[in-house]
Amino acid sequence: MSLLRPSSSGDSMDRLDSSYHHNRDPFGRRLDVEDDDSDREDSPPPPHGSFGASPPRGNNPWLHDAPPAPTLGGGVPSSPDGDAEVDDVIVHVAPKGGGHKSRWSHIDDLDSFFKKVYEYHRRHGFAVMMAEEVLALFQVLFIVCLTTFLVEFVDYPVLFREKLPAGPREPLEKVHLSDCVRPFWETVAHFSLATWACLFVAFLVWCTRALATFYHFFQYWDIKSFYNSALGIEDERLDSVTWHEVQKRLMEAQAEHRMCIHKSGLSELDIYHRILRFKNYLVAMVNKDLLPVRVNVPFAGERVFLSHGLKYNLEFLFFKGPWAPFNQWHLKEEYKQGRKRQELAEQLQSKIALVALVNLLLAPAVFLLQLLYAFFHYAELVKREPGSLGVRRWSQYGRLYLRHFNELDHELSLRLSRAYKPANKYMELFVSPLSVVVAQNVAFVAGAMLAALIALSVWDEDVLNVEHLLFIMTALGAIVAISR
Repeated sequence: MSLLRPSSSGDSMDRLDSSYHHNRDPFGRRLDVEDDDSDREDSPPPPHGSFGASPPRGNNPWLHDAPPAPTLGGGVPSSPDGDAEVDDVIVHVAPKGGGHKSRWSHIDDLDSFFKKVYEYHRRHGFAVMMAEEVLALFQVLFIVCLTTFLVEFVDYPVLFREKLPAGPREPLEKVHLSDCVRPFWETVAHFSLATWACLFVAFLVWCTRALATFYHFFQYWDIKSFYNSALGIEDERLDSVTWHEVQKRLMEAQAEHRMCIHKSGLSELDIYHRILRFKNYLVAMVNKDLLPVRVNVPFAGERVFLSHGLKYNLEFLFFKGPWAPFNQWHLKEEYKQGRKRQELAEQLQSKIALVALVNLLLAPAVFLLQLLYAFFHYAELVKREPGSLGVRRWSQYGRLYLRHFNELDHELSLRLSRAYKPANKYMELFVSPLSVVVAQNVAFVAGAMLAALIALSVWDEDVLNVEHLLFIMTALGAIVAISR
């Protein structure tokens, strides 16, 4: 039997709950329950799922025959949504009509998967991503080879004409490029210990990046297959598809592939939470001023310092490292217990000291690589556009401080791009008048010297053959551009 009751009085659930405690049936009538043991033994137990003896049906308009409840194997009743109820324990039963099981069903780490889906769209597909990875390997190899060649294989006394090349020569014969290069095997045999150490470290770095590129190839190929098969987006038209459209198809693919097992459907907020879980934590820590990014500089006061290297170390300690509080995407159980807070803080302090020691040991090699990369990357830019050195840009701390929760990278970049001009005008309000006067005079002196050298070189081109003259002219041009 099934009971339907009008809810106009608003107390149907209260009366149903109180029937257990006041010896009343669901209709509000008192049950004849005695405390005598003989009556309790003689009376048969009530049927499963009822509150006592079934009331007479009579002409009650609120009673009717109910359809039989769906059951599982063995006669266990189940709820209509597929959850079996056995002694107050709910057992989830997977729906039978959920479609075939695909290779993307029940993904263990949805955070990483959705991040790769977003990066695949943002970096323009498989071909571009793999080209970036392979060419980055080539850049590292090229920088190492070029640096080794410039340091060890170039005979600078011959190049600067401090001595004559070996072998018979004519008195006015020009110095050829081959005369300035030392023999290969003879030079390798005279490599110093420092050179071999630097080459060994560079080789380890290159091998590590090569293995990462090989591993990324299979990851990117899996995401490419997901885009092509599950989302129906080919790489050829990926640039014409917005992230909003990708997200819409991602939510539609959840119904067929069941990527998330915890819920039947996905929303935009679910996807954003998965992609930006750790970013949101960083934004929250910056908003609460928990990160150690403020440094007291002598004679300059307090300054904010958050470089790419420091940010990488913080992310490694908090989210990616083997001692991180997070295991893939969920917080470890010990971090949820307040009594272990002091112990965990001491462990984190020791891990920070260990990471700091590793950074100190690797600092010379990292500094050398960064210096070489910056020189080869910015040398041509500075020569072509010297004014680019004085261009303002958003700092790492500023990007985190101004970032909203659940804001993707491309959305943040668009918002900061729109705010660049007003922010630049705002910063110009705080320019020191003293620094303006000094900069104007520096620009005048450097500009006058540069104009004189240019005039002399126009009058006689042999002036350019003077030692270091081109370097001096380039440096003066950069000083003028920065001062302005």
